[in-house]
Amino acid sequence: MPGPGVSDATPHPPPHPSAHAPETALRRARWSVALVFLVHGAVTGNFATRVPWIQDHAGISAGQLGLALAFPAIGASLAMPLAGRISHRLGARTALRGLLALWTLALILPALSPGLFTLCCALLVYGASAGMADVAMNALGVETEERLGRPIMSGLHGMWSVGALLGSAAGTVATHAGMDARLHLGGAALVLTVLGTVACGGVLDLRSTPDEHPPPRFTLPPKSALVIGAVGFCAMFAEGASLDWSAVYLRDVLRTDAGLAAASTTAFACTMAAARLAGDKVVARFGAVRTVRAGGALATAGGLLVVAARQPVMALAGFAMIGLGIALVVPLAFAAAGRSGPAPSQAIAGVATITYASGLIAPSTIGGIAQATSLTASFVLVTVLAAGLIAGARVLRLPSRTTTAGGAEAAATGEPERA
Repeated sequence: MPGPGVSDATPHPPPHPSAHAPETALRRARWSVALVFLVHGAVTGNFATRVPWIQDHAGISAGQLGLALAFPAIGASLAMPLAGRISHRLGARTALRGLLALWTLALILPALSPGLFTLCCALLVYGASAGMADVAMNALGVETEERLGRPIMSGLHGMWSVGALLGSAAGTVATHAGMDARLHLGGAALVLTVLGTVACGGVLDLRSTPDEHPPPRFTLPPKSALVIGAVGFCAMFAEGASLDWSAVYLRDVLRTDAGLAAASTTAFACTMAAARLAGDKVVARFGAVRTVRAGGALATAGGLLVVAARQPVMALAGFAMIGLGIALVVPLAFAAAGRSGPAPSQAIAGVATITYASGLIAPSTIGGIAQATSLTASFVLVTVLAAGLIAGARVLRLPSRTTTAGGAEAAATGEPERA
């Protein structure tokens, strides 16, 4: 999944970091917001491992669970536009601290739900707090990146993936130990709330001036966000489809054993995390546009390999290529949204909403196509959308203030990144 901190009215800082804060303070801000991303991901990882327990505790069917699991995305979509206004009122640091605490504490709510109605309500709150914190931390990440003058967004999203892996590992241990999910998630919520509060103390403390007008409570995202969001949609669709269906694909299409099939999902998640952690250097060297085009080509080749696979190793390689190819797209989409116009938090919220929607519909769309035709045909759609990244990469061009393809020369001359 895998994201305000800056209100739309907050003036953009000058490109040179020394104008506002010493380099040491900016480095601290970078690692602080990275820890925020890790905490956010850890909540998701812990929750995902306890969904079966939550289903049993609530006494609901698989269909009812599917309905309930739509509510986090609904809550996030409704609440994301509020993040900019909250930041305007409270300041970026205080807003992020409060929103992240709401998200971490909301982790316990689903486990306390005794039935379908209460579970849907709990997941609505869970998703709303997740979405607002997501917008907040991504906007602060963009602001920190701009002041540092070098790409960091890919690494931040890599930290989210690391957090999700750590959270899922903790959840797996708790599950195997037979721990009650209320105890497990309650303890995780308290630990992550403390860790998140400490992390927020080091992020940039941006505040609006008294004469600035607050952003609107609800507004349609700007056109730039829709275009950028479409690119993020393609990447998130491929991610959601691969994460949720790769194991099923190996089991049902290629007749592998359950262990190897399950390993494909873990391998895909690890590949995504590794690519994002290393991605900032790639973006700094080649630029956002070239990186996404190359990633789109790699993901397309991976999709073709999955569709053509007759042996498990071919499919595993294909899923790995998809993961590597799409890993950097969503971080770069958030970075581009934050610089796409005078309303950065609205643009980030718009892109986040579109990507959330993609992650919501991808698994069910793949399932619907598979039922009507075949699972192999479903991944033809994934391959087509991956190819769309090649065509849409141009909209993710970053301005020259961030060191990208043009390097120091582009930053010095003011020339935009070449496509």
